[in-house]
Amino acid sequence: KYLMWKSNKLMTSDEMIKMWQSWTEQYPAEKQPAMSEVTEYIGSALWKEFCRYLETVCQAVPKIEYSRCSMARGWNIKYKRGSRSVWTLYPRKGYFACLVVIGERERAEAELLLPLCSEAVRQLYNETKPGNGSRWLMIDVACNEILEDVKRLTALRIPRK
Repeated sequence: KYLMWKSNKLMTSDEMIKMWQSWTEQYPAEKQPAMSEVTEYIGSALWKEFCRYLETVCQAVPKIEYSRCSMARGWNIKYKRGSRSVWTLYPRKGYFACLVVIGERERAEAELLLPLCSEAVRQLYNETKPGNGSRWLMIDVACNEILEDVKRLTALRIPRK
């Protein structure tokens, strides 16, 4: 079961599906949006800042892809390093969601970072049950505090030299 933080509460899978319907109605499978259309739809400076962060600091390349997954059906933006998708972003009107996967390799560091994170992200982490050794956190990025949390957590996936 996927959980997502929105408006001071955790949302269920059914609630998330309803939120995505406007995006999928505007851009069905046969109508791929351009990155400029994604940016316009989201309409948030946080989106632009996070994309710049992923492209410069994380050296990831965006690729717009269509997902047929029932939990997140529709167009999303996968940021890749090489051929591997590392981060997936989901457009929402006025904000975006970021899928942050905390695998077994990142778990210890993530748990050390959690006290620095917002209450919303800590609660989401604690209430998301591990599946196959990973926690799949769908985090709404609608304010600077959450954006900084997501940056900290996504940095765990950057290979260190």
